[in-house]
Amino acid sequence: MEAESQRPKAHEGVISGLNAAIEAMNLAKEISSITPAKAVFGSVSVILAMIRVSPLLVCVDHPQAEMDPGLDDQPDGLR
Repeated sequence: MEAESQRPKAHEGVISGLNAAIEAMNLAKEISSITPAKAVFGSVSVILAMIRVSPLLVCVDHPQAEMDPGLDDQPDGLR
């Protein structure tokens, strides 16, 4: 039962860490005077934002079969 109560706290910690990293990348992008560095910082910020909202991050406790609505073993392909 204790592990169940720690999951939301761990999830919040991951989200707050991602938010901090995104803010740091945005700040680095604003401060940088080198154009390629600005592009890299902006790209990393976007990637971190995509990770933050990724369903895999939200559904980390669910089995893969529940998350993946793709192909199954049926001959007709899609479920």
